[in-house]
Amino acid sequence: MIEVVRKGISDTIQDAGRFGYQHQGINPNGAMDLVAMRVANALVGNNLEEAVIELCHPASTFKFETASLIAISGADFSPRLNGKKISINQPVCIPVGSELKFSKPLWGTFAYLAIHKGFELNTWLGSKSTNVKAGVGGLDGRTLKKSDVLPLRFSMADAQEVTVFPWRANVSEFYPSLEYIRCIKGNEFDWMNRRSQIDFQKKSFTISPQSDRMGYRLHGPSMKRSHKEELLSTAVTFGTIQLLPNGELIVLMADHQTTGGYPRVAHVISDDRSRLVQHKPNDKINFKFISLAEAEELFCSQQQRIHQLASGCRHKLLEHFNMK
Repeated sequence: MIEVVRKGISDTIQDAGRFGYQHQGINPNGAMDLVAMRVANALVGNNLEEAVIELCHPASTFKFETASLIAISGADFSPRLNGKKISINQPVCIPVGSELKFSKPLWGTFAYLAIHKGFELNTWLGSKSTNVKAGVGGLDGRTLKKSDVLPLRFSMADAQEVTVFPWRANVSEFYPSLEYIRCIKGNEFDWMNRRSQIDFQKKSFTISPQSDRMGYRLHGPSMKRSHKEELLSTAVTFGTIQLLPNGELIVLMADHQTTGGYPRVAHVISDDRSRLVQHKPNDKINFKFISLAEAEELFCSQQQRIHQLASGCRHKLLEHFNMK
């Protein structure tokens, strides 16, 4: 098991999400950065959808009462194990009594801690993801707090000292240095007037500090509608960009509502969602439209690379531990 010895600002248990219930008004939740979650799981030999701890800065400090194989991916919060810095995107075997803390943010917004075999926690509607508003999933449906104890499924019984494995995941291909976030047009894009349609594609937007796991609010040029018809409440998803009545945009995130009545002007493609969620408040972003066919091709390529990484990690771990 591991104990939370110092509370973080908003750390929760998340997996790939809770699906099949949006028609009942139950949002999917799940990790904000699904790529980082899957990379962390791949590095410790887990199922890619296994539950992990999603960390925000300042993050929790953990004490391991069980020897464990761990990996951290996503944001770099300068993790330190027993006072010594360790790298992200690299598996580490740690003995009983080890303390993991995070000192300062170097890059990104959400980090993910995966542990071999995962946590011994109950599922709700097929997922361990925390739904804070409903108070279900994860650990008692809430953020982690001091003195919480998380039971683990597996103990690395032979771990007597910290062992940093000599391989790392190269994640640069999942976070390319592009000057824009790619998206496809939404059903109501043409509801904006011509000037706003051009501004959406040409102007920069700033992520508002009033952003959270439900949505990233954007400050920028005011979007004007030429189409005044009201939209019936319609299905939305992670990455949907809605036009609010005040002319601002909001990008829906992992804890998004199941339906919405605001115009859906665009949808961030799956391949770029992880890049977007790792932006901080006051960061500037631009949008660029691509075709649905291009978006599908990028998504398939991303998933192929993740599965190749998982296969390579399993092979490496079998060589070291003869895991089954």
